[in-house]
Amino acid sequence: MYRVLLVEDDRNIQELVVNYFTKKEKDVFRVEVAPDGQTGLEMAYETHYDLLLLDVMLPEVDGFEICREVRKTSEVPIMFITARADESDILNGYALGCDDYVVKPFPLPVLYQKANALIKRAKGLVRSKVFSSGSLSLNPNNGKVISNEEEINLTAREYGILKVLIENKGRVISREQLMDMVWGYDYDTDERVLDTHMKNLRKALGQNGKLIKTVIRRGYKIEG
Repeated sequence: MYRVLLVEDDRNIQELVVNYFTKKEKDVFRVEVAPDGQTGLEMAYETHYDLLLLDVMLPEVDGFEICREVRKTSEVPIMFITARADESDILNGYALGCDDYVVKPFPLPVLYQKANALIKRAKGLVRSKVFSSGSLSLNPNNGKVISNEEEINLTAREYGILKVLIENKGRVISREQLMDMVWGYDYDTDERVLDTHMKNLRKALGQNGKLIKTVIRRGYKIEG
């Protein structure tokens, strides 16, 4: 089991990340939460974690300072999850020694996969399998999507939708499930947003866009 410390003062994000990580795969992640920077820094000193997920704007001690202090004694993987999207903030995060910098809002499947990849890279573990359907494949280790032998560039939402569907090949995923799994806490109740991303995803995949089937009144699935 991987032990993760989430330092985040937003209770909604706390709950969503903890629930998603602990329910995605049974007994893979144990996520502990610190609601402020000082508590997070103390927990990071007192306990061995496999990954730190740090917000930047925190009460008492900010995420940058936590990263700076932790890096004095530890090489634990550190990922920032923050609304601060300025280039200067991102560069500062990497300069302080973070391994990844994710800007809010983020799709939960993408955050989960990034966390998995960081931990496995740090531990030198076996990489995840590549998911495929016909001539369409998705490699969660490097985020590459190949359709008809060509690499396809997708947005984070499109990638999240495809990843959910191809991981559950042959299974119908409801629109509500897709919105919850891909949008997470940034859930948009207007399902037309999903329709737009689905249309763009199918177009980006070319002929393989036909692999994504609409199941009337039920949702979507990938065949192959």
